Amino acid sequence: MEDYILIDKTVFFPENGILAIGDLHVGYEHMLKQSGMNVPHTQTKDIINNFKGIFLKLKEKNYKIKKIVFLGDIKHFFGYEKKEKLALKEVYDFLRQSFSEQDIIFIKGNHDKFGYFGKKLKNYYVRNGIIFLHGNLKYEKVYEKPIKTVVMAHLHPSIILSDKKGVKKEKFKCFLIGNYEKKRFIVLPSFLEITDGIAVNDYREDYSKYSSIIPKEALMKFNVFVIGKDEIYEFGKLEKI
Repeated sequence: MEDYILIDKTVFFPENGILAIGDLHVGYEHMLKQSGMNVPHTQTKDIINNFKGIFLKLKEKNYKIKKIVFLGDIKHFFGYEKKEKLALKEVYDFLRQSFSEQDIIFIKGNHDKFGYFGKKLKNYYVRNGIIFLHGNLKYEKVYEKPIKTVVMAHLHPSIILSDKKGVKKEKFKCFLIGNYEKKRFIVLPSFLEITDGIAVNDYREDYSKYSSIIPKEALMKFNVFVIGKDEIYEFGKLEKI
């Protein structure tokens, strides 16, 4: 029996009461608008509604969330953007209705350059043999013996599925789960709804550009878990899709 639950685009560890969330990228919608794209201004509302749905599903299963860990790239702009900051505050204020400040943990991603709301960004967070981090930088802590599970984001994994003739193709967000360096790795999809992510079975660019702590050869051995409308489906090894 697994000690974690994949729910929507997040992973929950019942024994520890920890909900991990990958790549929020608050402000991405604003970036698209600045570039001239006409997109609806719904990202913040969508994030909060998504949280509400996840919280409700866990509550219905009688699970209690004790801590929320954001796995980096919480905001999108590399610099300071007022609208982005206001959107992030709206999300944070919503979470503060149910969680104390110390139970909302921010991990530093490559898009995060400073702390939020007086909270210092962490390089990683460790709890009972599980380490939570962004996944772009290597830390010696990851490879210490007590660490059994590594939970990361950064890769924005999705998968392209097509019919037998290759005519109809669709992209779906997915989790990647497998073993590397004698550790179990769980790679989360981005929480961002506006984009589907990066198709891990269709890398057309050099994988090394993503600076992941998991090499491509190892990642291809991971199992793919595709996020459907109401369920998550296991698709087997990435290298066989």
